[in-house]
Amino acid sequence: MTSIIQAHAEGAATAAPAAPPAIRIEAVSRHFGPIRAVDQVDLEVPRGELFGLIGHNGAGKSTLFKMMLGLLPLTSGRIRIDGEDNSGGNFRAVRRKIGYLPENVVLYDNLTGLETLHFFARLKHAPTDQCAAVLERVGLSHAAGRRVREYSKGMRQRLGFAQALLGSPRILFLDEPTNGLDPEAIRAFYATLRGLRNEGVTIVLTSHILSEIQERVDRLAIMAAGRIQARGTVQALREQMDLPLTMELVLGAVSAEDVLRAVESLGLEHSQREPGTLVLRCPRPLKLRALQCVAALSAGLQDIHVHEPSLEDVFFGFSD
Repeated sequence: MTSIIQAHAEGAATAAPAAPPAIRIEAVSRHFGPIRAVDQVDLEVPRGELFGLIGHNGAGKSTLFKMMLGLLPLTSGRIRIDGEDNSGGNFRAVRRKIGYLPENVVLYDNLTGLETLHFFARLKHAPTDQCAAVLERVGLSHAAGRRVREYSKGMRQRLGFAQALLGSPRILFLDEPTNGLDPEAIRAFYATLRGLRNEGVTIVLTSHILSEIQERVDRLAIMAAGRIQARGTVQALREQMDLPLTMELVLGAVSAEDVLRAVESLGLEHSQREPGTLVLRCPRPLKLRALQCVAALSAGLQDIHVHEPSLEDVFFGFSD
């Protein structure tokens, strides 16, 4: 009995090997002659994460996407997707569990929406009987029988997203996926992404609309000049940049001079955007002290708005 208990304890003490990240990029570079489009990039994306990749045009995002997909050879370095080297012989099987939406979707105008998905399903060796359900998921079931030439730009984008979902991919690469989508469609798109993430799908996306993704991604990386300049959650990057918060005070019975006297010892920058509104720029370490000073005058204020630095502020701080 003792030996059984001991063996059980030893087995419990041995931790199961951790699953590899969905994506591991090690010292990856891609040169086009003298141009270093991607330069010594290291990056890991855990399984089941919604990860954002942002940067200026020409920062290297699309090139990195194509290398991860095995569409572009690496100048140097190594990329492993789902534990497999993407230049190895086993990557073909892995690729069938990858969905990709390129920045510019090209579709056949004379096919219907459903025929388009049947075409891509055959290319991906995915079951064609899931095409109707995928169209339903992206909100295009009503247009399944219409020719693609009759689709709006937003509908074409959703059809492109639908083909990326064929085959129940475990990893999704989405390059500027909301191009042409209206606000309602963007909202529905991110709701779909949340559902996929909850199912364990790993999602990597790029977007130029930073306000759109700042509250929707788990983590992100900022690229500039082919390099990763920073990575982490939006809040972690805010704190790393040490950008000030903004407090917007709507004045009532108290004057701007009253407020400035109350916070004088903190040395805050201030401005007035319009009569009756005072804006204070507050370094993060002084946030609580500033709020305490302002709270003492709260009876004379109509409202207080505290704004964190936006992702756009963070982006320009790292990429400039």
